[in-house]
Amino acid sequence: MHRIVLFFLFLTFMSNAQDFTRRDTLQGSLRPERTAFDVQHYDLNITINPDTRTIVGFNDITFKLVEKSAKIQLDLFENMQVDSIIHNNKKLTYQRELDAVFIDLPANLSLNSEQKVRFYYSGKPLVAKRAPWDGGFVWKKDSNGNDFVGVAVQGTGASLWYPVKDHQTDEPDRGASVKVAVPNGLMNVSNGRFLGKEELKDGYTRWDWEVKSPINNYNIVINIADYVHIHDELNGLDLDYYVLRENEAKARKHFEEVKPMMNCFQEKFGVYPFIEDGFKLVETPYLGMEHQSAVAYGNKYMKGYLGNDMTGTGIGLLFDYITIHETGHEWFGNSITSKDIADMWIHESFTTYSESVFVECQFGYQKAMEYINGQKAMVSNQKPVVGQFGVNFKTGNSDMYYKGALMLNTIRHIINDDEKWWKLFRNYAETYRHQIIETKDVVDFFTKESGLNLAPIFDQYLNHKNLPELEFRTNKKTIEARWNTNVTNFEMPIEFHINNKKSRILVSNNWVRIPHVNAVEEIDLVMYKMLVNVKK
Repeated sequence: MHRIVLFFLFLTFMSNAQDFTRRDTLQGSLRPERTAFDVQHYDLNITINPDTRTIVGFNDITFKLVEKSAKIQLDLFENMQVDSIIHNNKKLTYQRELDAVFIDLPANLSLNSEQKVRFYYSGKPLVAKRAPWDGGFVWKKDSNGNDFVGVAVQGTGASLWYPVKDHQTDEPDRGASVKVAVPNGLMNVSNGRFLGKEELKDGYTRWDWEVKSPINNYNIVINIADYVHIHDELNGLDLDYYVLRENEAKARKHFEEVKPMMNCFQEKFGVYPFIEDGFKLVETPYLGMEHQSAVAYGNKYMKGYLGNDMTGTGIGLLFDYITIHETGHEWFGNSITSKDIADMWIHESFTTYSESVFVECQFGYQKAMEYINGQKAMVSNQKPVVGQFGVNFKTGNSDMYYKGALMLNTIRHIINDDEKWWKLFRNYAETYRHQIIETKDVVDFFTKESGLNLAPIFDQYLNHKNLPELEFRTNKKTIEARWNTNVTNFEMPIEFHINNKKSRILVSNNWVRIPHVNAVEEIDLVMYKMLVNVKK
């Protein structure tokens, strides 16, 4: 079954492998209309009608004007209606191009002043065909006939359902408030803390939530259902679960896995980065998503990935893939965010690696190595991990998950000092906590902290489709090895056994003699520590 899942992922990514459009550029690039302002806070106040599948309401967008500009760009999908945009009780004029809304600002606004626009909107947001792989709303019913509604928009864009500066570089500094009115008898769960509810006497109840931390715009979320609330805590960290009423008993048992997961991740990655907002798992009508402080859970209370092990090792059936993977994103993707979607490996490689970290915490090093090496079958090497910059377009592929995680496992064993590795890894998560970074930041940090020149290694794995190839030759009764790579100055050690003894030597792009070896067949390479090709 895991091969079918992988094939679907491959098709999903390949379907995006086409020339990008003007729409992709408008959403994915930074121009003066975007860089001129810095978002401070979003305050959504909307009503959602599941019967008509509509949204109506407004978003109060507080921002600081950091550059002089006559216009700013906000975003809202073109199928949604802009009702009006208000500033200081006056309507602003605007122009629309596809999903971009260019708003004319008053001429007398002071530089570095804080401003607020109220963006009224309405419409029927796009419906996802298969969330979370495509963006949109999911409108379903639970087994009791109650509405069960969710949304996932990573990659597609948060502007699919609310007006927003739809670019990863600008997270609201003071977080967001999400107030959602839904029909009586239903509950809405969003990010952060629950502030209270208000019955509106029109058949609707408004549920108010607030997240205080900076937040990715695609992570702001609504979840509507007849939920039951389960509360727990771990050393002062609130753990809250919102599950369908029919699944309460299953959830109480199944989510016992959360505490050992949190203990592991906090040991290896540092304190949970959103303590002020708490941690939630929220049952959703789709598989899952890393919505900050309100992680979407739809794995049907099964171990593995819908009851299957994508690695083929059996180890993936020892834990719930969605709980572990999506929570790993709280550190990698939510706390540490890439500046551009092209660098999404910064989210996915580290989070995929967090799965094997959890396995190691729970079941030991050997099981972790078996698990992560099981991912080698899912590495495609069809194109580079890093994608196209400046467009909202998935030019990456599934290798940003598995190839990236195996690259990190390789680097761990290049460093060859676990105490140093785990210190480095935790320092990375803590140094860039709540920051927006790019590949260079990661490479520079790992190089400095390790004391090794890791730049060519990152370069080969991320910017070229080919793996490093280890080549051997016989030269005058001696055996030599070298790395064939696209980059220059590539050096990486190899480890092997010969005559029941372990050896380790540094190999470069130049031929290096392997001592005490008379035939290539005698070299028993230790392959579980690295992701490479071997040519003997």
